[in-house]
Amino acid sequence: MTFFWSFLLVQMMAYVVSSMSGGVYDFKIATVLSVIVTVLIFIIAEVIPVKEHSGEQH
Repeated sequence: MTFFWSFLLVQMMAYVVSSMSGGVYDFKIATVLSVIVTVLIFIIAEVIPVKEHSGEQH
């Protein structure tokens, strides 16, 4: 599911940025970027420590 959302959001971002800068939208480059973003998201999720809850809610 993470790849699906990163794929859609990166495609949208690539389209908007290329339109605003007067460039050409390239589906292949945006797809490669979405794969890179997905890998980075998984790496960041593994690096961030998980806090254990003490059972109390404040």
